[in-house]
Amino acid sequence: MEKRKLSFWEIWNMSFGFLGIQMGFALQNANASRILQKFGADVHELSWFWIIAPLTGLIVQPIIGHYSDNTWGRFGRRKPFFLLGAVLASVGLILMPQSEMFIAFLPALWVGAGMLMIMDVSFNIAMEPFRALVGDNLRTDQRTLGFSIQTALIGMGAVVGSVLPSFLKWMGMTGETETGIPNYLIWSFVIGAIILIITILVTVVTTKEYSPDELAQFSDEKAHQEALGDEKPARLLDIFEDFAKMPTTMRQLSMVQFFSWFGLFGMWVFTTPAIAQHIYGLASDDVKNPLFDEAGNWVGTLFGVYNFVSMIFAFTLPYIAKQVGRKKTHAISLIIGGVGLISMYFMPNKESLIFSMICVGVAWASILAMPYAILAGSIQPKKMGVYMGIFNFFIVIPQIINALIGGLLVKYLYNDHAIFALVTSGVSFLIAAALVYKVQDVDDVVQK
Repeated sequence: MEKRKLSFWEIWNMSFGFLGIQMGFALQNANASRILQKFGADVHELSWFWIIAPLTGLIVQPIIGHYSDNTWGRFGRRKPFFLLGAVLASVGLILMPQSEMFIAFLPALWVGAGMLMIMDVSFNIAMEPFRALVGDNLRTDQRTLGFSIQTALIGMGAVVGSVLPSFLKWMGMTGETETGIPNYLIWSFVIGAIILIITILVTVVTTKEYSPDELAQFSDEKAHQEALGDEKPARLLDIFEDFAKMPTTMRQLSMVQFFSWFGLFGMWVFTTPAIAQHIYGLASDDVKNPLFDEAGNWVGTLFGVYNFVSMIFAFTLPYIAKQVGRKKTHAISLIIGGVGLISMYFMPNKESLIFSMICVGVAWASILAMPYAILAGSIQPKKMGVYMGIFNFFIVIPQIINALIGGLLVKYLYNDHAIFALVTSGVSFLIAAALVYKVQDVDDVVQK
């Protein structure tokens, strides 16, 4: 017995909630650094606040993966976690830029960091089951398409989230809070929260999940069960055993993910101060200058560019992968992204940075699709959730390391010149590209 071949729109609806998740994530990525700087954080301290994101992912995603693998009720297997994550993330989105309202209890900076933590926990609760759902519902020959459509939706959400503050400002929304947070930024986060809830509900209402009994009838699940022998009751502590027994492909991909996400984290944290200094000529602590907000808005636009490119490029990934293979596709994409990040140092003006972000968009599309498509073919269907969660270790650990050393590098090695953090991210992408060729892709199909 085989899984049903899904139509394009069925696959689209299955991942539609990711559009809202990524819109919220993009608002966070493009604006959290400047919000925290407005609340009093120094540039070399930013990575310390951003460490919250990978730490929560390290803890939350494997646990959520385990329980989503072993949950089945009237609302399904993965869908309850979508809803929980969406509600909590919406609360964080609404409250983070308005953290000064709690200043009577705690400094706004610490409240803002707390809201950042709530958002990160919530995004992690929602993201992991979406990855697992693609593996659950799609046949092997549709997984590359499934993760590519998911990437395209991620790109759409990120584009809207990245440019929304600039759009609201262009529409005439003015004014700011006492701490200097513009009203257009506050309303961007509120709109993001509303769209997040709506898109998650679309996925919940339109998507059917396979029950445990149905999954047990599929040939790939039967084969895995035969290989495993007698089934044992699932326990939370099994996560550690699963980690030790991870597939060879997953081990090989781990180093690719490490250097890919080390580079991404540096880009997300330091692009705003890097552009403010390197392009706008501001001092590292000159956050009250109107040009700082202009730089922040331009960073949002640039992030919108790379996410728009990733959205478009995602639709070409299945075709390219069929022609040259998923490994080569991913390696070339990472090389292009690495060149883009390094090129930011040499760009003479803000407009020329668009080229850099186009290159980053190519890499971002591949990072969101190819590793998961390669990984899914090596994972037991019954363990899809927990292994997708464990795979997240190799996304969050490099971010934690970058958070611990990134600020120190900027302060002591780069003399507060954040642009060199972006160059470092580019080099990290190139290392990841070289490591891709060591990966064993067990179910890749290349057209001869």
